[in-house]
Amino acid sequence: MIPLTQVLALVVPFIFGLLIGVLIRRLIGVAIVLLAILLLAVAVGYISPSAAMGIIQSLGYTAYQAAEKLGVLKAMIPYSSLTFIIGLVIGLLIK
Repeated sequence: MIPLTQVLALVVPFIFGLLIGVLIRRLIGVAIVLLAILLLAVAVGYISPSAAMGIIQSLGYTAYQAAEKLGVLKAMIPYSSLTFIIGLVIGLLIK
């Protein structure tokens, strides 16, 4: 019989990977929708291309700041585990 600690050592990284994969997929979807809205606003003339570039630059800066703050979590994520990678791939593929 497999001890509970070994089961948890396989399941926990898989669940982390699955959740992070789903989060990445949804964030990419939101980014694509926001980009489409921004491009449509430029095409229709609601905002100028230079204003759109300013918005994109400020979003990039905000994303960079968020990534720096989340860097603390990087040490906690078992990204070298095979079960984490499997969970990440499955999370990215789930609709």
